[in-house]
Amino acid sequence: MLLSLFKILLFVLAVAGLIYGTEFLLNTGGDLRIAVASYEFTLGPVQTVIAGALLLLVVWLVLKLLGLIVAVLRFLAGDETAITRFFARNRERKGFKALSDANIALAAGEGDLALVKASKAEKLLRRPDLTNLIRAQAAEQSGDRDSAAQAYKRLLTDERTRFVGVRGLLKQKLSEGDSETALKLAEKAFVLKPRNAEMSDTLLQLQARNENWKAARKTLGAKLKYGNIPRDLHKRRDAILALADAQARISAGDVDSAHDEAIEAARLAPALVPAAAMAARSYVALGKPRNAAKTLKTAWAREPHPDLAAAFAEIEPGESPDERVKRFAALISQKPAHPESKMLLAELEIAAENFPAARKALGDLAETMPNARTLTLMAAIERGEGSDDSTVKAWLAKALTVSRGPQWTCDNCGHVHAEWTALCDNCNAFDTLSWKDKAEGDTVQSSSVAMLPLIVGALPDAARTAANDDGAGDDDDIIDHAPSDGDDVKKAAN
Repeated sequence: MLLSLFKILLFVLAVAGLIYGTEFLLNTGGDLRIAVASYEFTLGPVQTVIAGALLLLVVWLVLKLLGLIVAVLRFLAGDETAITRFFARNRERKGFKALSDANIALAAGEGDLALVKASKAEKLLRRPDLTNLIRAQAAEQSGDRDSAAQAYKRLLTDERTRFVGVRGLLKQKLSEGDSETALKLAEKAFVLKPRNAEMSDTLLQLQARNENWKAARKTLGAKLKYGNIPRDLHKRRDAILALADAQARISAGDVDSAHDEAIEAARLAPALVPAAAMAARSYVALGKPRNAAKTLKTAWAREPHPDLAAAFAEIEPGESPDERVKRFAALISQKPAHPESKMLLAELEIAAENFPAARKALGDLAETMPNARTLTLMAAIERGEGSDDSTVKAWLAKALTVSRGPQWTCDNCGHVHAEWTALCDNCNAFDTLSWKDKAEGDTVQSSSVAMLPLIVGALPDAARTAANDDGAGDDDDIIDHAPSDGDDVKKAAN
């Protein structure tokens, strides 16, 4: 600090001396007379300018000498790099300028120029911890993935930059689709920085893709521990992982432990439809129908869903249609005004051949919420009440041209799924499926919401003819759910 002040003072004195000398020359006619002891010198204008330049050179040399003296004193005091820094100061200044130019070029999207500047900075500074990352980013921007990979690998040798190197290599492997290597790199990065939210998300996603549900739950727990996820979202995703683990265990034949995982999933997230449905089936398998009914009622009170109704029907599979109507009243009463409750009651009444009650239960849903399911229910009601085929056919023709209603749809890519899964089948995103309406033309339909009731007799052929007349013949799969041998309509709800 004192040295810097001294340098500034010398600079000010030099400038002041030049100004004074110039003014003096103008006042004396151009000659400068200098007397030192018994010696006297007279300098002409040109000689005076030369003397001034020499004076500046002397001042510069004095400043450099002072800097060297200070560096030597620091070296003697224990600073081993003081003298080296003194001689490399100019080189360092050029290096930082090149580094700054590389950053600017990188921000401007000029990858090739950034790579050149970063290489120059590395030669001048010899600080790979500063230049390797910029070189890697510049190489990626210019399309040189091999050079980028080499730069990231060099970052691994320094403990301070190891995480950055692993992260860079991880992103490269993800872009290449090498999930196996990416998973190993994500695990290493998570060990280096477990608090990093981005890395824990990536690790969780990769573990889910590899169906390593147990490890994914540990990662999710670490996210909660380090405050990277809200507690309510943690519970939901922990339930999803437990449910996916239960599904995997069933596929592997480990049914007993699958029951425990399914019940745990429903406990963590009572409103999660697939968890409640699977937990109810587990309770039924364990001989606990009351627990199953309670689980489904709790979920239905949050959000009615066809999967819950299907699981509720499996509690008493052998009951008659009238008995089913009575038993389902306890479920429907949880949220009677919901459209799903109205459609479910209408289906049950159709199965019991109480068509006026079915029409009353359905209400005006066919007009206010026209979709394939509500319109097909209206067709069944009309058929059951003895309406002519043209009336029924009209309802079915409409059912072929409207939305199919809510479906399991990925919020990330919009892909429609027949059944719920923890990962999207199309983009592999985790926990992105929502039960919502999808645009017309997406024809995926889950088995749990296949249109009910099934239309019988010769009616399918008439409806197919009407659909062809309306230009909707490509949707014959709606009618293909219908039996052609005159089966009783009550089979729909059974």
